[in-house]
Amino acid sequence: MSARVLVVDDILPNVKLLEAKLMSEYYDVITATSGEEALEKIVQDNPDIILLDVMMPGMDGFEVCKRVKSNTATAHIPIVMVTALTDTSDRVRGLEAGADDFLCKPVNDVALMARVRSLVRLKMTIDEWRAREITATSFGVMNENTDVMSQQVESAKVMVVDDQDFEVTKIRDTLQADGHQIYHASSGSVAMERAAISNLELIIVSLNMEKEDGLRLCSHLRSNERTRAIPILMIGDEDNDMDRIARGLEIGAHDYIMRPIDKNELLARVRTQIRRKRFQEKLRANYEVSLSLALTDTLTGLFNRRYMNVHLEKLLQQTGELRKPICVLIMDIDHFKIVNDTHGHNVGDEVLKIFADRIKSRMRSFDLLARTGGEEFVAALVDVSQEKACYIAERLRRAIEKTPMPVSTEDGAITVTVSIGAAYIGLDVLSIEEALKRADDMLYAAKEGGRNAVHFETLGKLDPTSFKEQERNLDF
Repeated sequence: MSARVLVVDDILPNVKLLEAKLMSEYYDVITATSGEEALEKIVQDNPDIILLDVMMPGMDGFEVCKRVKSNTATAHIPIVMVTALTDTSDRVRGLEAGADDFLCKPVNDVALMARVRSLVRLKMTIDEWRAREITATSFGVMNENTDVMSQQVESAKVMVVDDQDFEVTKIRDTLQADGHQIYHASSGSVAMERAAISNLELIIVSLNMEKEDGLRLCSHLRSNERTRAIPILMIGDEDNDMDRIARGLEIGAHDYIMRPIDKNELLARVRTQIRRKRFQEKLRANYEVSLSLALTDTLTGLFNRRYMNVHLEKLLQQTGELRKPICVLIMDIDHFKIVNDTHGHNVGDEVLKIFADRIKSRMRSFDLLARTGGEEFVAALVDVSQEKACYIAERLRRAIEKTPMPVSTEDGAITVTVSIGAAYIGLDVLSIEEALKRADDMLYAAKEGGRNAVHFETLGKLDPTSFKEQERNLDF
């Protein structure tokens, strides 16, 4: 997963060490040696995550963090404080200032990389909702400024999964200071049942239960549709559980705290997760209410041409600035007129809905997908290499072809195929007309070449056999 990381430290060897470690994992690294320079780089380079030293001359890390989090344009950027300070009060102070984590030097490489990957994934989701909010504002249907630090942190529903009663009691007593409603589950099955029926805003999971694998539970929570958006805070043992903590972050847990649990740190970390959860939910709710009717296709539920034009134009304008390459796909259902003429428009509508569902379920949540009219659909794959764009396009084509669509015909199903034209924009700054024309030219080539194919700029018709096996190893 590519991302830009801003490393801030006034000691050059520390900067170089972190830079080398991050670059070895293929991150794009930006550096700053003072708080003032860091604030300039944040505006200039728009990092995806900030690794921030605390003890710096002039403006220290706490002040930098406060300024970043007080600015609505930057408050969503994750901050990990990396410092020689080891006192719990310093860690709590950093968390209360808005930091997402506080790692002590010398930094555990496993913990650092797992934390960076976890927070970058989280930011990508937030970025997508913020981009949609900006798009909504441009239509004049939404003008409310929302920032993460302004969200309330009291009166949340929190579930604690642990089989040690004394620890549950300690957590309950601590969190009741913020008026939270605490649920207790001593096993994974009870936790899953409770999570499915309660509107939880945080789940705290112990990794050291006697008869329960806490990591397995985290995995189940992440794979379940009802619980995948609920933040997870893990509890582990500092001496023995760092590798498991890192694995939990990879699975999708949001944060962790080590035993012995400090009450103030627990409270600060819980507030951070609840604040972020409410921020994301507010973005989602504002966006969905404002745009559901104006900017979506009523038949398929996808975005319509109006939304696509505005949002794609913004994505194209930002490719160079944000350095996130994109690929544009235009998809056209083959011989759709024959479907309508043979089976009627009701069956045609069923095909369009099934088509939309299949494509959407095989795309990432932060990609753009729209129905632009009739049987034509447009997708924009964000922050993607040309190789991965080829895999995704071929996977979408195969998803339509391989399984007949259940529709209201005498046979109960019909087989449908799709032609796809792909233009890899990369980091070029193009107009929406230029980008769509390039993809449309490839769609024309796919149709002229016999349909049921993907035609890619510079590559021509993709060979399905070249992608089928390798695709299994791709992380979508």
